[in-house]
Amino acid sequence: MISRPPSAKPFEAQCILRVSRVVSDLDRAESFYRDGLGFRTLTRGAVDASMLAALSLAPASADEVVMQLGEEQISLVRFDAASRPYPSDSLSNDLWFQHLAIVVNDMNGAYGHLCSHPGWRSISVGGPQVLPPADGAVQAFKFRDPDGHPLELLWLPPGQGRPMWHGAAPHTLFLGIDHSAISVASTRRSLRFYRALGFSQNEQTLNRGPAQVRLDQLPGAQVRVTSLRAASSRGPGLELLAYRPPGRAAGHTDPSDVLTDWVTLAVKPSPGHSPVAVQDPDLHRLILVDQASGLSG
Repeated sequence: MISRPPSAKPFEAQCILRVSRVVSDLDRAESFYRDGLGFRTLTRGAVDASMLAALSLAPASADEVVMQLGEEQISLVRFDAASRPYPSDSLSNDLWFQHLAIVVNDMNGAYGHLCSHPGWRSISVGGPQVLPPADGAVQAFKFRDPDGHPLELLWLPPGQGRPMWHGAAPHTLFLGIDHSAISVASTRRSLRFYRALGFSQNEQTLNRGPAQVRLDQLPGAQVRVTSLRAASSRGPGLELLAYRPPGRAAGHTDPSDVLTDWVTLAVKPSPGHSPVAVQDPDLHRLILVDQASGLSG
């Protein structure tokens, strides 16, 4: 059974270890992330039984491919039992939305590389978009992997983002995962939840205008973006996306549905019988593990 974090015992989030996403075809997903986006495979095998137990999925079985880009990792998970597909009419403001933002060294080069590989479909209209200076003047492009999970290519101008994203070798197109972004109904409510898990707020912007509309393919798109970080300087961050108006709620979803992503978060003190699954107010899933499994400093 999925629990919620106890308010009497707040955690200190140390690091997001990886983001996991459920896929329908493990070979196809691995090929796409490797060939289209530059990830490399680290391991392939059965999902740890303790993770399945935390998600209340034991005695189900699943295989995973753990992949890495830069210093960040993802896990692609395929369950033996058939699961529901990703909704084909999904929008960026729907409250099940969760994307991975991949930092690129050269947007034109990265977009061209992606276009040379099949298996994805665009969210953004008209290719990469340049957001206005008030929104950081970043270049961004949103799209979906073969199962419908959203992704974003992100180019950061000098002085924007963490220093690690600048100064890469010119031939390196895809640098790593900057953050995972989730759609939320209420920024205030979600901040209470994530602060109880030990996240701290970095910045907040209100993104709107023609470029945001084209980026999301969402008429009248207006979104308050709140950036969160764990204690460690390493690992991806987390962004809360509060669209106005918000989209559809997820309702009940099975963790084995292809719709599902989850974040593995190292925390201290230990959550007890680690790992422990929790859900945020909008039903996004997290797995809490002991900080000894993560990074510090």
